[in-house]
Amino acid sequence: MSRPFDNGALVFLALLGVIAVGVPILNLALPASSPLHLSTYIVALLGKYVCYALLALSLDLVWGFAGILSLGHGAFFALGGYAMGMYLMRQIGTRGVYADPVLPDFMVFLNWKELPLSWYFFDHFAYAALMVLLVPGVLAFVFGWFAFRSRVTGVYLSIITQALTFALLLAFFRNDFGFGGNNGLTDFKDILGFNVQSDATRAALFASSVVALALGYAVCRFVVTSKYGKILVAIRDAESRTRFLGYRVENYKLIVFTLSACMAGVAGALYVPQVGIINPSEFSPANSIEVAIWVAIGGRGTLIGALIGALLVNGAKTWLTGAAPELWLFALGAMFVVVTLLLPKGIVGLVQQVRDSRARRLAIATSEA
Repeated sequence: MSRPFDNGALVFLALLGVIAVGVPILNLALPASSPLHLSTYIVALLGKYVCYALLALSLDLVWGFAGILSLGHGAFFALGGYAMGMYLMRQIGTRGVYADPVLPDFMVFLNWKELPLSWYFFDHFAYAALMVLLVPGVLAFVFGWFAFRSRVTGVYLSIITQALTFALLLAFFRNDFGFGGNNGLTDFKDILGFNVQSDATRAALFASSVVALALGYAVCRFVVTSKYGKILVAIRDAESRTRFLGYRVENYKLIVFTLSACMAGVAGALYVPQVGIINPSEFSPANSIEVAIWVAIGGRGTLIGALIGALLVNGAKTWLTGAAPELWLFALGAMFVVVTLLLPKGIVGLVQQVRDSRARRLAIATSEA
């Protein structure tokens, strides 16, 4: 069993610590005239990227190490986002358009007379934080319980996860479902009593996102380097043989799938106050497929690769959708095709291959000398 935190992992965690402290300083402490100053817009944009990186990390944990290609992880991300959005909506109170102290504006507009049971206690941050973990986690546990015990694997499991997120998309689009319908939840005011639009709050949300990413990475490292992680890899590479050796494969897959869903929920919860809205489009199956593309481009089964893929692809998306928005989907498809055909192990896999090749050449040269 290898160490959970080798030198590379420790360096990466230290780098995240520097980023969590450095970016808010560059935003808040330096004047706007300074060339090193980062605007609040950039901080919020980077915070969104970090949330995407945590989402990609959660998918890499199940796809890269357990062989579970989930095309529905966007659902867990969105559910965590809705849990946080409900808390933020309850904080608006009389500052809403209709000045109702209890009901959110969309409920007043739709002539709702009382708060639905599902919204109770969301005026408390601790309860909302619990729901951020509990709702995606319970859904993943129940879904995985039936899917894995039925031995649904491969492309069939991927299709079912995609159907799950599409079903939730249709449900959340309904106005009578109680979550804002097509418009979703928006117009947030406060989080923990702080103005969600202020520079200091946005910097704090960014730092919180980086800390969550560091914790998520540490948890994933601990899992994949443990005996449990080695069994997951065995399940990925030869599930039938692992089952024949006496391991309860469905239990191992269920635990890691539930953990991954909770991580995705946390990413969604941190995403919502930084972008200012959550609506049913986050459940779109296309979003979940895009997450898989991030992981594939960065290099699945590496953890770091998922983060790199999420940051690179979303950075390219921000630039290209501004410069030539009609070309973005073509560019995304081209990247995926190139990686699939020429770089099956992704960017990190390519770097590792180059490093191993140099090491072999150096060993051969040394032995000949």
